[in-house]
Amino acid sequence: MFGPVPRTMWERLVADELNPDATLTQALNCLLAETPAGRVLVETGIGERMDERHRAQRTVRGEAILPTLRTAGFDPATVDLVALSHLHFDHAGGLLDAAGAAAFPRARIAAQRAEWEFALGGNPRLQASYEQDELRLVEQAGLEGAVQGSAEVLPGVELIQTGGHSGGHQAVAIHGPAGTVGFFGDLCMRPWSANPRWVPSFDDFPLTSVEVKGSLFRRAAEERWTVVLSHEPRRPVGRLVADRDRFRFESLS
Repeated sequence: MFGPVPRTMWERLVADELNPDATLTQALNCLLAETPAGRVLVETGIGERMDERHRAQRTVRGEAILPTLRTAGFDPATVDLVALSHLHFDHAGGLLDAAGAAAFPRARIAAQRAEWEFALGGNPRLQASYEQDELRLVEQAGLEGAVQGSAEVLPGVELIQTGGHSGGHQAVAIHGPAGTVGFFGDLCMRPWSANPRWVPSFDDFPLTSVEVKGSLFRRAAEERWTVVLSHEPRRPVGRLVADRDRFRFESLS
């Protein structure tokens, strides 16, 4: 989670949540947004198709996206757009239901075309990060809805190509009269990610992460975006505030 950052610097930040095996329990936060142009779901989590061995290996707990949406009173068939920051298993695993059918049958799947190319490529490091067999089941729909570069995919819904964490990583910004909500995927997983220099060991392009975090976080701070963290389990909603040449995350939740 902390890549090259020495343990003496990060340990105090997670002393109350560090597991005995030196791991951290991560949330799988998804964002549902109602806009005048349609209902937007950002991320889908792990989903329902992971086998028990891998669920146990990764200590997966809790309900998947479909029952969670239904419990909250939303029919998955009413989602118009599924925006994915990237295609790693813990962000795109919920595109199919348990039986292998489209989980969101009406929705456009909006990920970067470059991300599909990375996800289904032959590089061994990349193959370890993606569930390629599962992604091939949704590849056609994914490519039909794919975007190339930054784009407004619905009025007020902006996808911002970032790279860094993965080859085709993107951020999502939803603009409305009351302000902007930003979801930066795994460029901003937890509060300490607000420091652009702190990148995890599993960023495929860490120098790109550092550079793009600086510019993207500056925009979010100056425009006072509400920011939702992708993996923060306790207080995931807040704002980025400039702190000298860095930023800090101030929770609102």
